[in-house]
Amino acid sequence: MAERFAAEGARVAVNDLHTERAEEVAAAIGECAIAAPADVSSKAAVEAMFDDVLARFGHLDVLVNNAGDIHAARHFLESDEAWWDHVVGVNLKGSFLCAHRAARHMAARRAGVIINMSSGGAMRAHRGNVAYDASKGGVEAMTRALALDLAPYGIRVNAVVPGLIRTYDIDDAAAAERGMVVPMARLGDPEDIAGPTVFLATDDARYMTGACLTVDGGVLVQQRSPQVETFPVGRFPDPRR
Repeated sequence: MAERFAAEGARVAVNDLHTERAEEVAAAIGECAIAAPADVSSKAAVEAMFDDVLARFGHLDVLVNNAGDIHAARHFLESDEAWWDHVVGVNLKGSFLCAHRAARHMAARRAGVIINMSSGGAMRAHRGNVAYDASKGGVEAMTRALALDLAPYGIRVNAVVPGLIRTYDIDDAAAAERGMVVPMARLGDPEDIAGPTVFLATDDARYMTGACLTVDGGVLVQQRSPQVETFPVGRFPDPRR
């Protein structure tokens, strides 16, 4: 997403919990990008990050709340308060803190776009992910509520709902196996999320606010997974005949 925004002409501040990762991405993008490392679950860290970005760029047009912990699966009976606080702190509180700081700046300018990153877990459920799903349900509820509070100030707030996206730690075999549950028969690529996210930031989406844009290859619309489907793809007609 950072690369795509830069390709469209934006100056980009790249946030990551780890300084070296943020610097690596910013350096790869070029002079229009800067690193903005911070722990988004910390108010002090978020305030310092925004202070630095605004000092260097002067203003903020778009915030993409993409920080999240997607590797914290734990059965509910084995959960504890620290686990809950960590996942909700990053995924939900972090989005709130960043949105709150960005909105104060945007409201004064009477313009801005906030884009939150949700998940299918906001509407469905993942086994072993009570905290994660609760946090993403909160992200979608927050998106709708923020849209109402901020619309009079010229700020639009929407969310993207990614499906199964291939990340750096998924090899070809795992990607092929997981892709079998997707109607489009593959995992999504990061680029598949970048385009819709940039769209929400443009004037083409100027009448959209409070919306959740699903980008999941059809996962959420299906009632049954392919393994138990009563009308499997194998029974589909061959258009070449």
